[in-house]
Amino acid sequence: MEQCPRCGGTVEELSLGAVSTVACPHCGFADVPVEHQPEGDEPESWRDAFNRFYEEQAVE
Repeated sequence: MEQCPRCGGTVEELSLGAVSTVACPHCGFADVPVEHQPEGDEPESWRDAFNRFYEEQAVE
């Protein structure tokens, strides 16, 4: 398993179909370029975001 370049923690690999990336559950680092600022007090983890996505897709 790889180490996070930001905090040194262990990153986990997340996949959605044929696309995958790594993310750190400790500091929120993700190897995905973004141009936005988080909203709210507590940032959403990648795992929670994927779960929310799958739940929303199941409803449709």
